[in-house]
Amino acid sequence: MTKTGAVDLERTHLVTMPAPDDFDAWRDQARNLLLQNIPPDRIIWTEAGTGSGDLFASAEPVTPVTVPAATSESPPPRVPRQFIVFAKIAILHSDPERFSLLYRLLWRLQSQPHLLDDAADADVRLFASHLRAVRRDVHKMRAFLRFRMTETEDGAEHYIAWFEPFHHILRHNAGFFVDRFANMQWSILTPGGSLHWDGEILREGPAADRTDAPADDPAEALWRGYYASIFNPARLKVGAMLKEMPKKYWKNMPEAQLIPALVAGAQAREAAMVKAGTLEMGERPDTLAAIEKALNACTRCPIGELDNTAVMGEGPRNAALMIIGEQPGDNEDLQGRPFVGPAGQLLDLHLRDAGIDRKAAYLTNTVKHFKFVHRGKRRLHQSPTAKEIDICRWWVESERAIVQPKLVLALGASAARGMLGKTISISKARGTPLRLEDNSELWITAHPSYLLRLDGEAKEKQTHLFAADLANVARRLKELTQA
Repeated sequence: MTKTGAVDLERTHLVTMPAPDDFDAWRDQARNLLLQNIPPDRIIWTEAGTGSGDLFASAEPVTPVTVPAATSESPPPRVPRQFIVFAKIAILHSDPERFSLLYRLLWRLQSQPHLLDDAADADVRLFASHLRAVRRDVHKMRAFLRFRMTETEDGAEHYIAWFEPFHHILRHNAGFFVDRFANMQWSILTPGGSLHWDGEILREGPAADRTDAPADDPAEALWRGYYASIFNPARLKVGAMLKEMPKKYWKNMPEAQLIPALVAGAQAREAAMVKAGTLEMGERPDTLAAIEKALNACTRCPIGELDNTAVMGEGPRNAALMIIGEQPGDNEDLQGRPFVGPAGQLLDLHLRDAGIDRKAAYLTNTVKHFKFVHRGKRRLHQSPTAKEIDICRWWVESERAIVQPKLVLALGASAARGMLGKTISISKARGTPLRLEDNSELWITAHPSYLLRLDGEAKEKQTHLFAADLANVARRLKELTQA
């Protein structure tokens, strides 16, 4: 540039940010730098009082510079609205290079207006990663921050919370806590700063230490009792729990003191819950006819008390293949046979394509009665609850004990839970057989009713996966029966 007011492009410019989360300051500086046509590699961004940034990335002498205001001849920068929205979040990241990254993207957007759509670009990927990390940290603070009650000198209640965010999200979250706890007087202390709300005015304060916050308060025993009472071992997934609530946050949460013991006893409690749902079931019937007779009298869960009929499984007593669905539908309930409705007809087509003889298989459902709600004259299907599935496991296990199949094909998550006693992901479980306690193999795939609810590319993809699963089952069944 050779215009009036232009700067020396060969000079390295030091830009000091007044605060680590000050987007407005970054935007003003970035706009002027961009209007002066100063490329990213001639700028060093740093935070006031930290010396962070690229200060030692170059051996050239660096001096702070105030970029002159742009002239009227300077072309206005092109800034997509999407970039502004995302940049306000990404700038909260703790990465000292974030200011440079944002300016580099802004610079490139002037000649590449669709840059943010390029998911393969290294800068765009890093930008997206920063966004996810900050949003996750924002969520964690809102979910896991715990206030503890103290008293001021005049006896008033004041609530104090300690939190250690990964990123510069304290001020960003201020509005959330003011709205949520508007009637309380509180302070939020972090290693990077503090917020203090007196019921009318929000004030910022200096960084704090963990010892500045109380260790507990009288209400925490009640909170722990409540948490223990709602803890559901049947829904426990330790890996998912730790991903959502990392141990980093446990020390500030009163209920976290209970987690190790609750996790350790989860399996025993789940077994007790299942047992409680199957009390007084009596001895297992020793014939399929006896099971059918007993099913017609079963009202041990609310489904059995509806205006419906128990649907027994059908197929050879010694079938090598047992196919298990979720529950009877409207057609199955009216005809008293499994898999005769639209989902059953679709299953028949795929079984034929895979070379599996339906008449040689034993077909049944995890839940034996049709669960529905009335909508006028229609009966609309409702999915069974985990407890209802667990109660009905006794019946399907009785069927399996009599048929003794070599391979069990579970269609859908409810059927998989009926076999395993826990909920699993179909996408993760499909294609890999599991060994049941009687040494039979369990294969898991989607329920054909799922395919009926899809259309377009999703339907085509899931239909292909379903067909592939049945083809694998057919091959494995042949191996097992010929062994």
